Amino acid sequence: MTATQLVPEKDPSATLGATRKIMSGGLPVGPATHLAEERERLAALTWVNFDATQLGSTLGAEISGIDLTTDLSDDVISELHRALDNYKVIFFRKQPLTSEQHVAFAKRFGELEIHPFIPSNTGVPELVRFEKTAEVAGYENSWHHDVTWRESPSLGAILHGIEVPPVGGDTLFSDMGAAYDGLPDEVKEQIDGLTAEHDFMKSFGHTIPEDRKEETRKQFPLVEHPVVITHDRTGRKLLYVNRNFVNRIIGLPDEESAALINYLSDQAATVEYQVRFQWEADSIAFWDNRAVQHYASSDYWPQRRVMERASIIGSRPA
Repeated sequence: MTATQLVPEKDPSATLGATRKIMSGGLPVGPATHLAEERERLAALTWVNFDATQLGSTLGAEISGIDLTTDLSDDVISELHRALDNYKVIFFRKQPLTSEQHVAFAKRFGELEIHPFIPSNTGVPELVRFEKTAEVAGYENSWHHDVTWRESPSLGAILHGIEVPPVGGDTLFSDMGAAYDGLPDEVKEQIDGLTAEHDFMKSFGHTIPEDRKEETRKQFPLVEHPVVITHDRTGRKLLYVNRNFVNRIIGLPDEESAALINYLSDQAATVEYQVRFQWEADSIAFWDNRAVQHYASSDYWPQRRVMERASIIGSRPA
């Protein structure tokens, strides 16, 4: 006897509703409905000194009608900062900045940091230089905030694409406000008030000679930041945990701490929280280092990829 094949009359999603589900095996699927309000809010924004094209659901916009090589007025800088607050990361095309112009633009938003572990552009110490070749491969392909091992990590960073491969080398950004909002209520209650220990050694320890490690540790001691921080300009709650720099959650047993770090870090990998930027020569990405994590796709080897970054010193997260 031949079995009769079931012919469904409805899409299999029709009975699930507009609610994210955890399917068998713990697989989360379904609509990220909590993004809708922020997506529509961003879509309604208007700007005086430039145009902005929204790219991601809750983050990312391409800014046009502005020339970053010129001496911009305070009003324009203030409006760009408001755009950064709202979109979390903003992008520019065809901006052939010299190193001096790059630094001058970044300084309009605050004092710049000098990175102790990554080489700078010769003669311009405020610019970190990422020069990747067949001999020097890209190792920035993990989700992270920059320099959270500092007592006062970066407010933001401005990255200039100097030489980019014809294909590959995109940078991805993930909204840590959306990541926090998407957590179950019981997880939010669990992490409220928790603190994480951040450490430069996890990523940069291998570059420091043994006889300099004690000295370097004194210069950059272990620091603690809240697992959930509040953005000082927007008031938005943000996840502030990444695998690159977090050793442990203070006060939790080792296994529980490791499991929680992994769970919270995994939220950045949710595609619905992301925007992806495809580089061209003289493109610029300016991101809020508190509001987003980023990931540099390492899919272009052995092609060259040369970028320079200026980072703006921020305040201590709270």
